[in-house]
Amino acid sequence: MSKQRLLLVDGMAILFRAYFATSFTGSIRRTSTGIPVNAVHGFVRYFMDAVNKFDPTHVICCWDLGGKTFRMDQFESYKSNRPSAPEDLVPQFELVKEVVASFNVQNVGIEGYEADDCIGTLASMFKDQADIFIVTGDHDLLQLVDESVSVAIMKKGIGNYMVYTPELLFQERQLTPVQVIDIKGLMGDTSDNYPGVRGIGEKTAHKLIQEYGSIDALLANLDGVSKTIRTKIEADMDMLHLSRQLATICCDAPLDTDINVCSWNYDKQSVLDKFDELEFKSLIALIS
Repeated sequence: MSKQRLLLVDGMAILFRAYFATSFTGSIRRTSTGIPVNAVHGFVRYFMDAVNKFDPTHVICCWDLGGKTFRMDQFESYKSNRPSAPEDLVPQFELVKEVVASFNVQNVGIEGYEADDCIGTLASMFKDQADIFIVTGDHDLLQLVDESVSVAIMKKGIGNYMVYTPELLFQERQLTPVQVIDIKGLMGDTSDNYPGVRGIGEKTAHKLIQEYGSIDALLANLDGVSKTIRTKIEADMDMLHLSRQLATICCDAPLDTDINVCSWNYDKQSVLDKFDELEFKSLIALIS
């Protein structure tokens, strides 16, 4: 029997991408009753493209639930720089989950955790039972790559992916998955709003990790680095450790999911009814 193939969808990343890919024109797709649906419409196109491309036997869609996460307890400013979601997008958060459910796909999210943590936990739970494909736009998820886990980073347009395996990650960036975390620990992450070591950017972080292999080995050999860099690291030692922690995806979140209830197998009528409700006539061809 051929191995199962589990597609883990980073719902929020795709929904935001779909929203911004269409909203820049200034005209938002709405139903005849005025409900904004541009992001959900785009989401379905990306979602079905991923299903056709990766041909899964099982599919799960992961979401951020909003609200406070454990990382905010560790570092108050975590993601505090993010603008709030556009007004037209807010009503689409629940709507998109209804659409996903109409495909008989589980929507997974946990209070206090991010979608990345759900994805990391599911990948860790099921990688012995299935080949796993994670579809996202988020490079942070590259830390999850291993022999059974591929991360498909969405590129511009629909249908373009860079599918990372350990080999490709090493070939392209000379990094192992765990080193992806260490680089973020050193350089921080402006989009998630944690600083890493002040004064150390991506190039230096990359060079140090390539040279020493890990943050731990670097700290054990601080005498060997230039005085400038050593001073910066010593001045920000606590933040270095905290940034590395914040960058690490949690792979043991309290999730109780059975792969057997996640088979890719939907009732066409249920999807058609949802499409009809949202006036997605042009998408019917995707499911026939």
